[in-house]
This record gives sequence, structure tokens and C-alpha cells, in this order.
Amino acid sequence: MPTASPQPENQTLAELCGRGRPRSVILRLFQEGTVRGLLVGCAMFSILITTLIIGILAYETARFLQDVSVVDFLTGLEWNPLLGADRHFGIWPLIVGTLLVTLVAAVFALPIGLVTAIFLSEYAPPWLRAILKPILEVLAGIPTVVYGFFALIVITPALQGLGRLVTGENTFGAYSAGAAGIAVGIMILPIVTSLSEDAIRAVPKGLRDGAFALGSTKFDTSVKVVVPAALSGIMASYLLAITRAVGETMIVALAAGGLAQMTVLPWEQVQTMTAYMVQIFLGDAPATGVEYKSSFAVAGVLFLMTFLLTFAGYRILLRFREEYE
Repeated sequence: MPTASPQPENQTLAELCGRGRPRSVILRLFQEGTVRGLLVGCAMFSILITTLIIGILAYETARFLQDVSVVDFLTGLEWNPLLGADRHFGIWPLIVGTLLVTLVAAVFALPIGLVTAIFLSEYAPPWLRAILKPILEVLAGIPTVVYGFFALIVITPALQGLGRLVTGENTFGAYSAGAAGIAVGIMILPIVTSLSEDAIRAVPKGLRDGAFALGSTKFDTSVKVVVPAALSGIMASYLLAITRAVGETMIVALAAGGLAQMTVLPWEQVQTMTAYMVQIFLGDAPATGVEYKSSFAVAGVLFLMTFLLTFAGYRILLRFREEYE
């Protein structure tokens, strides 16, 4: 039987493997340093942009508060910045309008999105899930201005017909917080469904098998075992969707109306914080006027609201987070 000839002791590993000369250590260190530098540069660029945004908002808000009292701005209940000498800069009508549209969107999208996610993860066959989930995710790519026109052409007439059917009169006008909220809810529905479905599917199969072994039905397993186990991911999808709804611009600019008022009635028109900023930057307000400066103050309040929502969501996620081996 032939035996393998012994390898020379001075033969390198690269020669044994047939790979030629070993790579240069200097070249490898240069490549790793370049990649590390690019990553650090990207991170620092993101921090720089965020700092500049906060700095600009703070500076312009300070300039606005030189002309308007802080107390009037934060506690006022009337917002009329374009009425000549009789101007009012109370921020609360814009905040209430933003929260009303967000509430309608959340009431519409969050339960429907969760139920859809449970169906796709626990009940739908693979072929049906492969069809429905991409269709839902396509909704996230539709321009928001299209949702705004959809709210005006489809949702508003439907709500007007429903109002006449229930009350006998037309309670919904051409613009309403309800129509804008439903359109925003349709827009954020893919966020809730997709992220919640991913969180539910990430629950270990052993939890489902244990529930079935104890005699639980599929519905009991889904509602009492799987959903609580995926609660942190579901809450994350809820908070991301709500934050997205708070910052929505084109839908509310087209469908909610332009009347800033203190109301909680979804059939009345409102003006949100983002819609007001669009009105100022597309209107005739001079760049040196207090009206122009007020848009930065409104943007600062909106930034603070989203920051508080994000921080609260982070604390909630820490509270309900589940870790599995």
C-alpha cells in the first residue's frame, strides 16, 4: 500500500492549501481601519445631523418666544396667527387636533393590525400568507398624498352617508378629523401587521406545544400564550405606528381641514401641527415675521412629543420584554 510522502517542515500553510502567498498584514490592517473609519464616520454624521436639527429648532423657537409669551404659547386655547393685529398663538388647538387624528388612526389600525397578524402567523396556510403579507406591505409604499385624495374622494363621502343614515343629517363636512384619521390608520396598518406578525412568529414553538399538551385550543394558545409572549414586539409596532401617525403631513393637510379649534368630535375639521407648518411654508408669511418663526416653535413641540413617546415606549419595552434561550 502506498504511503503519503511527508510534508517538508519549512512549507507554509498557504503553500499547503495551494493559495499562493499569504495576504499582507499591512493591507489587511489598512482595509479593517478603512471600514472602521467609515462606520464611525457614518455614526458621527448621524449624531451631527441630529444635533443640528435640535439646535436649529431651539434657536428659532427662542427667537419666536422673544415676540410671544411662553405662557400664552403653552397655555393658550386659541390659535390664529394670521389675523393681523388680533393674533393668538396658543398651541393647544394644534396639539388637540394632532392627538384626535392620531387617536382615530390608532383605534382603527391597532386592533385590526393585531388580529391580522395573529391570523397570518397562527391560522393562515403558508400559501395564503405568502400572498397576503406582500399585499399588505405594498400599502406602506403608497405615497401619502394618494391616501389624502382617497380620504377626500372615498372615506369622506362614506362617512357622510353613514352620518345621514344614523342621525338623519349630514354631520360630516367636506373635511373632518375622522376621515383623515381613518386614512392615516390605513397608512400605518402595514407597520402594525408586519412587525406584530414577525414578533408572534418569533415566539418559540415549545410554548405552543406546551399549551397544546395541556389541552388548550388553538384560539386559547394564540390569545393567552403567544400574544403575551410577543407583547414587547407588539408594543414596539404600536409605538412606531403611533409616532408615524403623529408626524403625518400630507393626509391631514388634505383631509382634516385648516381650522385650528379645541374639539374632540371626529366629524369636525381640525388642523394638526404638521398641516400648519405646510400652510406657513407654502403661504405668504414673510420669512422674518412671527408667523414664520411660529412654525419652528410648533416643530419643536412636535419633536418633544415624539421624543417623549419614544422614551415612554422604550421604558414599556423594558417592562414587557421576554427573553428565550
